[in-house]
Amino acid sequence: MSDLHRLCVIPGDGVGKEVIPAAVAVLRGVIDNLEIVEAEAGWETFQQMGTALPAETLDAARRCGSVLFGAVASPTYPVEGYRSPIVALRRALDVFANIRPLIGWPISTAHPALNLIVVRENTEGLYGGKERLEGDTAISERVITRAGSSRIARVAFELARPDKRRVTIIHKANVIRVGDGLWRSTCLEVAGEYPDVENDEGIVDAVAYHLVRDPGRYDLLLCPNLYGDILSDLGAGLGGGLGMAPSLSLGEQYAIAEPTHGAAPDIAGQGIANPIGAILSGALLARHRWQRLNAADAIEEAINQVLDSGLRTPDIAGAGEEAVGTEVMTQAIQDALR
Repeated sequence: MSDLHRLCVIPGDGVGKEVIPAAVAVLRGVIDNLEIVEAEAGWETFQQMGTALPAETLDAARRCGSVLFGAVASPTYPVEGYRSPIVALRRALDVFANIRPLIGWPISTAHPALNLIVVRENTEGLYGGKERLEGDTAISERVITRAGSSRIARVAFELARPDKRRVTIIHKANVIRVGDGLWRSTCLEVAGEYPDVENDEGIVDAVAYHLVRDPGRYDLLLCPNLYGDILSDLGAGLGGGLGMAPSLSLGEQYAIAEPTHGAAPDIAGQGIANPIGAILSGALLARHRWQRLNAADAIEEAINQVLDSGLRTPDIAGAGEEAVGTEVMTQAIQDALR
């Protein structure tokens, strides 16, 4: 493997233009052989170019192999020709495994017991785009395949092994007997290949309830697409908010790192967005894509030190805590790395 790591950087819309440069700056501090290729995507790109994901951007993503994506502002009304660029990019690169670590960081808005990974299937389910109107009836097709379920289950069990995490298979097979039934049975078949990894299963609504009541109850949740989307955001709320939550989408050839928050137009341009989710997403790239474990550990430890010191952006500041902006938080993390 070459020591050169190429990264396609797509800030996107809104606060993505503020937090992604922060993440790149931090990555440069721990990975000295990082080549940056800048590209465009998002709602603003659609307005300017008539496409939210230009062919040049997709080509750059494929050439680099690794992508750091910011945020997307989507219209609240139907716009002819517009498709979510991040969804289109995920499908084009077949990054089927979405990994979302959720940690109880040392802030007042987080639960200290939280130490959870949500592993979410990223290409199937209700997000497959198979929808139609038949008169006054809307029909959305949910597709679950044995192959898709099997490959994401193996990612989850491999991820669970090093830290001896228990894998909880999430489903609603008591009601959705065919679709969730196939998901459940396939995941249990894969579980049989990992006798050294503890596993159990949970009905999605019951798991949501128990997660709120006892954030330390679960180690790793293995989820189909929609359930994983919902439970990971619930977990982000327990971990201090979306500004703290990273994600990494992995495939056989490509990877996309992105903070889980949106474009946040209400605060965009004010310099107060929390860069930690984006910075931690960069750390996930370093850990899982480039195998630079020391670099990832250093970033996470620097963030822990800065939060321990009491520094807060407005979204994670508790009562009476002074808040700082994006640049101050980023600089403090960079200083802690030195």
